[in-house]
Amino acid sequence: MGSVTKTITAAAVVQLKRDGLIQSFDQTLDEFDTEFQNGDQITIAQLLAHQSGVPEYQLLVEGAYEQEETLDEGTIYDLIKELILENGLDFTPGSNKQYCNSNYLIAAMLVEQVSKMPYHDYVQQKIFNPLGMSGSYKGTDEIDIDTHAQGYLNGSPISSYPMDIPFGAGDFSSTPSDMETWTNAAKTDWFTEAEKSEIFAKDVPSGYVDFGLGWFTIQEGSTTMYWHGGDINGYWSMIGFIPEYDATIVLLSNQQDDTGTQRNTIIEQVLTKEFN
Repeated sequence: MGSVTKTITAAAVVQLKRDGLIQSFDQTLDEFDTEFQNGDQITIAQLLAHQSGVPEYQLLVEGAYEQEETLDEGTIYDLIKELILENGLDFTPGSNKQYCNSNYLIAAMLVEQVSKMPYHDYVQQKIFNPLGMSGSYKGTDEIDIDTHAQGYLNGSPISSYPMDIPFGAGDFSSTPSDMETWTNAAKTDWFTEAEKSEIFAKDVPSGYVDFGLGWFTIQEGSTTMYWHGGDINGYWSMIGFIPEYDATIVLLSNQQDDTGTQRNTIIEQVLTKEFN
């Protein structure tokens, strides 16, 4: 499901706060890693809302894999730190928003550090098991075509991807049923009202999109939708909900839409034609 995983990682961080393992989303990274350059400027909330200024690692690491160099999440985390040491942050934390997978790999590493559990085990125990999401788990580098839909890009089969690369940012596999369960839970009572006030961006002007802690907010007229999309080799996905209409939207496709055009068209049509 690609970057829809980010909604799960953000929820895991919320769960850390519930468990008393972090005190506030305003805690800074240097509290957890004293060697993280500029860590005293970057808060957990800024990571989850793509406001950290941390540089993107994805293309660099994908290039390493093409050269048959295998990097696990710990090595990628160290690479991100090296990029900051060499080139600094892309912008002053909190001064801008720039969608970046590095934020969520760091967040997933934070989950591991403070919970003393592997990231995927923590998610399984704290989110998937309580909700009965038995069809959701860390994706495999190569899919099993006996149990999964073959992925395609521009009509050609493609469905392999090194799942160490999108650790915490895009590495979960799921089903339409489980994604419906998760979206409904997010829409209703998985988050408290106090948590929702921190997670979901509010007061977004009509026609604009903003980012909260793990979820986009889009406003069309008086209709608000909270959502997230994902793209990974051979597939694209989207989940969303519109509280005003008690509407839940789940889309999983095995025809990759790497430009986001299909997803954006569907969002526009849903908001302007179906719920308005």
